[in-house]
Amino acid sequence: MAATAKSREDSIAQHFRRSRETLERAVQDGELMQAMIRATDTMAAALRSGNKILIAGNGGSAADAQHIACEFLSRLNFDRNPLPCIALTTDTSVLTGIGNDYGFEQVFERQVRGLARAGDVLLAISTSGRSPNILAGLRAARAAGVTTVGFTGSSDSPMLALCDIAVRAPSDSTPQIQQIHIVAAHAICGLIEQELFGKPVSEAVSAP
Repeated sequence: MAATAKSREDSIAQHFRRSRETLERAVQDGELMQAMIRATDTMAAALRSGNKILIAGNGGSAADAQHIACEFLSRLNFDRNPLPCIALTTDTSVLTGIGNDYGFEQVFERQVRGLARAGDVLLAISTSGRSPNILAGLRAARAAGVTTVGFTGSSDSPMLALCDIAVRAPSDSTPQIQQIHIVAAHAICGLIEQELFGKPVSEAVSAP
């Protein structure tokens, strides 16, 4: 039996309520806030020193990686110089070449080994914290002297032991975790813009 208009509306409203509840938990999560501050300080220090940020993720997290890289390279709140940030999810030739020759588990590990230098930061995004290619990329980053920042959920996972800083969304639901991740990324990028370019939020201008 087809869902009624009212039941569909209720379903949508329930999704928004779950999102709101997760955001409210995040606001009250002191560990999450402190992890975000540490991530901000770490990324800002790397960028000040002439290093770069690399970002990796799968599926929706790959889209988030590209979204976040855009905010750093283009702009978020106001016009300023671009910041060096690379999403390791965008080059289909590299992804399919590494996947074909070495296996999908190595698609980030090979790129980290080839592109990362000591002092860089790898932002690894995995809602489960168990994606094999993310774990391989984190191991390669640590071996290269790269600081590792992880975006994940509330569940314990192998990813946590490989991250210098873990930003953990207070949820075990993939959609809710992803929503927290992009909010956290915007907050971190906004702070970094302010700290590196000295423009207060009150002077930030809307994107055209």
